[in-house]
Amino acid sequence: MLNKFAIDYAVFSQHNDCVRTHLTDDPVEAEEFLMHLLLAHADIKVIRHDGAPLTGHQFDRMVKIAAERIISGMLSESLHLDASTIKSRFGFAA
Repeated sequence: MLNKFAIDYAVFSQHNDCVRTHLTDDPVEAEEFLMHLLLAHADIKVIRHDGAPLTGHQFDRMVKIAAERIISGMLSESLHLDASTIKSRFGFAA
């Protein structure tokens, strides 16, 4: 049985060709893992859902959600704002 989400990535792509795969059935866990990859400046190769690679728009949407969650957390910590204020002032969902 296939995992619902599979994310292929390389952590030190300029030094190592080793591509790893993170498998999960939970979409929230997949987003959180993408957040960690973005913060680590990892090379995100492909995101698969039910075995099929996500298309350009689907891939971009998933990465955008992870990036917005990072930004929202940073704004919340740095400016001491709640989620609704971040949404109204900056347009990022918390």
